[in-house]
Amino acid sequence: WSPEHSWEMNFSIHGYNECLITFILAASSPTHGVPASVYEQGWGENGKIIGPHEVEGYKLNMRYQGTEVGPLFWAHYSFLGLDPRGLKDKYADYFEEMKNYTLINRAYCIRNPKGYKGYGDDCWGLTASYSVKGYAAHEPTERGDLGVITPTAALSSIVYTPEESMKVMRKLYSMRDKLMGSYGFYDAFSETDNWYPQKYLAIDQGTTVVMLENYRTGLLWNLFMSHPDVQNGLKKLGYESPHLK
Repeated sequence: WSPEHSWEMNFSIHGYNECLITFILAASSPTHGVPASVYEQGWGENGKIIGPHEVEGYKLNMRYQGTEVGPLFWAHYSFLGLDPRGLKDKYADYFEEMKNYTLINRAYCIRNPKGYKGYGDDCWGLTASYSVKGYAAHEPTERGDLGVITPTAALSSIVYTPEESMKVMRKLYSMRDKLMGSYGFYDAFSETDNWYPQKYLAIDQGTTVVMLENYRTGLLWNLFMSHPDVQNGLKKLGYESPHLK
């Protein structure tokens, strides 16, 4: 909704994608909190979000909006403060789901069905970023794969896949003459197209920094999950978490 255009966009918010945190915050509001039914009808689509399937040899319990499996930022944005470790509701074990979701992205890049240069177990990660064709939401499907690797994809996934993500980090650092500037790794690159733009996308840099700190110390997770309003919201929605008192 906007004050200028009211509801003209008509964009419904439902899962699975990056909007989980929207429902968590809405339920957590101490003054305008939504009931659990909004979560169940919106995020869960009255149970339709559940759709067990297997991709690249890994099991997923949920359906993903408009695709079999989407870009990696779907495993990051909601979980910058929301700690996925031990986080469960009637739809999923979110850590296990997001770990497998990440490993699918990696496995696709290793399989590399379109034969792009550079893809491998030390160079993977498809997510929304700058691209050879403008901004694009790269994903591990032949339709959504444009040969562009985005460093934040594997690096922000370090909370799920520490060894695999560190291998990518070392490879990127070995290419730092092309890939690294004053604020860390540049947003995206394509070895196939010899495309190495020296520019950043703030949201991708931000996700990387936050998830690296969560991997190191759990700082942002601990701060967010300790808030009384968040605790109440998660309980209202039927979540389990080691953080809940």
